[in-house]
Amino acid sequence: MDRILLFDLDGTLTDSREGIVRCVRYALEKRNRPIPPEDTLLRFIGPPLEDSFRRYCGLTGEEAEEAVRLYRERYAPIGLYENRPAPGLADYCRRWKAEGCRLALASSKSEAMCVKVCERFGFSGSLEVIAGSRPGSGMTKADVIRECMARMQLTEEDKRRTLMVGDRKFDVEGAAECGLPCVGVEFFGYAEPGELKAAGAVAVVKTAAELDAYLRSCACPG
Repeated sequence: MDRILLFDLDGTLTDSREGIVRCVRYALEKRNRPIPPEDTLLRFIGPPLEDSFRRYCGLTGEEAEEAVRLYRERYAPIGLYENRPAPGLADYCRRWKAEGCRLALASSKSEAMCVKVCERFGFSGSLEVIAGSRPGSGMTKADVIRECMARMQLTEEDKRRTLMVGDRKFDVEGAAECGLPCVGVEFFGYAEPGELKAAGAVAVVKTAAELDAYLRSCACPG
């Protein structure tokens, strides 16, 4: 296959639910703030952390920044590894690479943490670039995707065969801002019903096998 695939991390390559939820609880408890219900905590999976603490917990300014610091205090040594890979996806990534695809990661998570997760769960050997956000940089999903494409030295012609793969509307919208289509994945079910299609995903798949079938059945988007 002659494809360039950019993957999201949380909710796409891996299910980070347990680690993220526990670390959000930890941060809020340290700040003596009320813990939102479980369905709200799950909304932390995917978007930038500071935005989520502002939107879902009512924290502002330095409060949100401190909550992110406390979150990372637990996440780096513990929460990072409270995680599991999407079934079969690491094997598919190795297969796609062997068939000539170029694969990379574009995640809003801190880049250092992205590297550790990808190494632990068998993805790093398939990824040409692992691009994450820089702490305190305020990078949007589109910013991370642009950074990833720049490191891969993609041309305008390359973009015609490039596809983002992610599990939330942020991935679809960030890709669109960069002129890329996005396949939505529902490996772990964190998107709201209809969210990915409404955001403009070119397809929505539920398993790694369905993603493989989509890639083989359609012409390069763009």
